[in-house]
Amino acid sequence: MFIPKEVEIVEVGPRDGLQNESLPISTDAKKTLIAQLAKAGFSRMETTSFVHPKWVPQMADSEEISSYCNDLGITSIALTPNLKALERAIAAKVPQVAVFIGASTKFNQKNINKTTSESLDECVPMFERAKKEGIFIRAYISMAFKCPFQGDVSLEEVKYVCDGFVELGADEIDVGDTNGKADPKLVYERFSRLRDLYPDTTFVGHFHDTENMALANVVAAMQAGITKFDSSVGGLGGCPYSPGATGNLSTEDLLNMVKRMGCQTEVDYAELIKITPFAKSLSSKL
Repeated sequence: MFIPKEVEIVEVGPRDGLQNESLPISTDAKKTLIAQLAKAGFSRMETTSFVHPKWVPQMADSEEISSYCNDLGITSIALTPNLKALERAIAAKVPQVAVFIGASTKFNQKNINKTTSESLDECVPMFERAKKEGIFIRAYISMAFKCPFQGDVSLEEVKYVCDGFVELGADEIDVGDTNGKADPKLVYERFSRLRDLYPDTTFVGHFHDTENMALANVVAAMQAGITKFDSSVGGLGGCPYSPGATGNLSTEDLLNMVKRMGCQTEVDYAELIKITPFAKSLSSKL
């Protein structure tokens, strides 16, 4: 079994974990969560999204959260779904941004009413603008294994999006099991092929725990050479556009597993588990 010496865990709870909560979460509560996570050792976190408050009211404080992260000295990642959002992130001096496209055209049409090709076309000016500013770009490929609207997602569909992101110059590509329906065999095969096809590309694994296979999928991805993973404190979150999808992989479970396997991380497990009750208190779903 291949066990990496080091694993990077990117905490996505402050954004992916909280964005779909129906009850308002105060900016101060978000800052407290981020500060606690930074104290536990997370130096890179996905913290907010520059979407219009009309669509995601929970992320209406993105400028203030980004400023706070800069003051803390952590590397924050902000979701920027379009050029206007990117301009706001640039003005807020966000060091890393994220864009996303589903590998499944049916998912894209349901989610943003665009085809995969149209979505990639929209990314061109965004990448050009971010590159001009020297901003790190994380590119998400969502629904990279299964899709609630079409079922199986082929390697060719994932490769089509990956080709576009690589050509545009993504700094890392985050491959998502957005509805939590992947299994370890599929995960190993998909990441193995992607690493063969794009040996110079940094890939990240993003798993949801819908069918309690997220940890097994992490181990499978490790066997394919993946050493970077997203997770959410307390298992917060889920995809609002994916029927039946539950929360993200729990950061506590992931950290406990990789530490017991002998992998080094920058995160203190004892500090992390102190945060979990507060993180869960912010969710109406837990």
